[in-house]
Amino acid sequence: MQKGEFSGKRKPKADPVEATASETYWLRLYVAGQTPKSLVAFANLKRICEEHLPGRYHIDVIDLLEQPQAARADQILVIPTLVRKLPEPARKIIGDLSNEDRVLVALEIELVPS
Repeated sequence: MQKGEFSGKRKPKADPVEATASETYWLRLYVAGQTPKSLVAFANLKRICEEHLPGRYHIDVIDLLEQPQAARADQILVIPTLVRKLPEPARKIIGDLSNEDRVLVALEIELVPS
């Protein structure tokens, strides 16, 4: 696997329902293969999480080419799509996640004053 690539085969280490909303953001990024837009979405998501949620996030990448049935659970119609599973309620963001402000608002991530 090349740097910057991801694998949709990763399995979560724990059930997201066990995570508490105040400590962990459980995120699923739905993609279809390793397209440029999917790679950019993953890189943007990873950067945003590292900057704003260090140590408080878990990302599952779901490749719909390998797991097409997975789209049904979260009603995915467009890719890439990010779904915030926890904290509830669930939220969806469509696109490459390049607009950081939009992503922060959609995920309801509070900015910590510097």
